[in-house]
Amino acid sequence: MFEYFPGNYVWNLSVVATLNSGGLIDEVDRACRPLREVATTNEDVGTEDFLAVWTRLVDQLVAQADEMEAAGRHRSAGRTCARAVNYLVHAERMQSAGSPDRLQTYRRCLEIMERTFRLADPTTTRVEVPYEDTTLPAYFTRAPATAAGPAPAMIMFNGLDSTKEHMYVSGHGAELAARGISTLMVDTPGSGEALRLQGLTARIDTEAWAAACVDYLETREDVDASRIGLVGWSLGGYYAPRAAAFEKRLALVVAWGANHDWGAVQRRRLEREGERPVPHYWEHVLWVWGHDDLGTFADFADDVHLDGVVERITVPFLVVHGENDRQIPLAYAHRSYDQAVNSPDRELRIFTREEGGAEHIGLDHFPHVSTYIADWVAARFALEGPGAAGEPAGAGARAH
Repeated sequence: MFEYFPGNYVWNLSVVATLNSGGLIDEVDRACRPLREVATTNEDVGTEDFLAVWTRLVDQLVAQADEMEAAGRHRSAGRTCARAVNYLVHAERMQSAGSPDRLQTYRRCLEIMERTFRLADPTTTRVEVPYEDTTLPAYFTRAPATAAGPAPAMIMFNGLDSTKEHMYVSGHGAELAARGISTLMVDTPGSGEALRLQGLTARIDTEAWAAACVDYLETREDVDASRIGLVGWSLGGYYAPRAAAFEKRLALVVAWGANHDWGAVQRRRLEREGERPVPHYWEHVLWVWGHDDLGTFADFADDVHLDGVVERITVPFLVVHGENDRQIPLAYAHRSYDQAVNSPDRELRIFTREEGGAEHIGLDHFPHVSTYIADWVAARFALEGPGAAGEPAGAGARAH
């Protein structure tokens, strides 16, 4: 993985994710240069400085977008806004849960994102998914294929520290749209806007979120309700398979990073084993799950696993994982695949160091992993057809 800050895995993860989500290396370099010294301390120190320098870059880009829009250059202005969002959300995720600037920074991300859609991407809109007595904020990217009738749709779930804005700038929705598939990018409880502005915290039974999303998609005339799938990255590699095991209206599921036993990973992290995804890690984890005591939380987290769960998956199931994932053990990918004995079409795809995509959720070569997943999903929807969701689509393959 490209290491702008040698030895600081967490900060490097943000830089690489930014670059692989449309960031420009010159802009990234100009923002990061002042941070080189502070980055040598530890991952928690200097995150406020990280936000400050990235915010200055965002200010420059927004000013450029203002000039472009005033000159009638709407697409250029919108694409500039998209880069600004990319930089700002990756800086926001580096902050502590209690950072005084975090909420206003995230609100600004939402504003710039809406401007991006208005100027450069009218196929994507903000939607609200009814959920219990509230709603889940989401973005819906409509595939061009909907002009000819209802199209398949994929639901995207976040991980521990990402947002629907991260999902959008990753370009995965655009890849799916190019293949005739719409995408619902959801801030589930414990993530993004649902956590920050609504106080919704994560829960083990993620099928509740999936059911709400399927209910919503079934109301849309541009969605083929028989071909709705689900993909989740990072902690979403637990959320998505768990949901598909119990929400039987889903036609397929993808674990983008096999988070088979997240509770065991937390036990390892308490022992300082393995890398962590964000600074101020334990403060962030307690915030996401709505707990205030690390000792009792560790006992709770023991139940966040897929043993006895993936056996219930009865639709096509893709597990993708990087061989050098320093957060989630590669063995978990094999465990999810091996236990999913009732999936009629299961596949394990391991991305190697040689080809790229070997780090956590493939962030070192994100487009390579994203397009593989999009191709797999498109093939399954095309093979199964509108009336055969869940039917076997051919023999699965284990790849290494």
